[in-house]
Amino acid sequence: MPLTIGLTGGIASGKSLVTQTFEELGVPVLDADRVSREVVAPPSPQLDAIAREFGTQFLQADGTLDRRQLRQRVFGDEAARRRLEQIMHPAIRERLLRWRDAQTAAYCILAVAILLESGMDSLVHRILVVDASAARQIERLRQRDRIDEALARQMLAAQATRQQRLARADDVIENDGDLESLRRAVHALHLRYCGWAREGKPTSFA
Repeated sequence: MPLTIGLTGGIASGKSLVTQTFEELGVPVLDADRVSREVVAPPSPQLDAIAREFGTQFLQADGTLDRRQLRQRVFGDEAARRRLEQIMHPAIRERLLRWRDAQTAAYCILAVAILLESGMDSLVHRILVVDASAARQIERLRQRDRIDEALARQMLAAQATRQQRLARADDVIENDGDLESLRRAVHALHLRYCGWAREGKPTSFA
């Protein structure tokens, strides 16, 4: 079982750029967002459960999930978001665990936006947080997803706070928009993780 790093950070904090940089270094990375798309690809028990719980109006004409519409529905309703998580998280966790245990590289990364909130931090040895200010997150989120500020703030509020993530972090990458600094930080951590993996530390999960 390889050294496993849990990469997390607030929405639109720059996690994708960090994971891409690790992948360029040959590190195996599995993004939970990609897994979440896979588990609702029809035919899927999770997709059927979502249709039963929230209604078939959240399915597109081809039978796939309308993720944008569902996101707008649940981020304004905590109870609805919890119901969706109860449908999705067990399947996502099972796939992350299976992938992790199949890795043979020195170390691997599980990229999970809600690593702490979902309890999936139990799947990793160390927590790496990509940190950015709330103002920068909102700006990026509005541009990326073409949403208004109110929804962007609701999406941020659904996650752990910046302070909560930093309190749990073993390692932190500051993403202030300086791409070269970010890449240097990733390369430095890569060398550190490779060294720890060679030493065989840590070798077990809590």
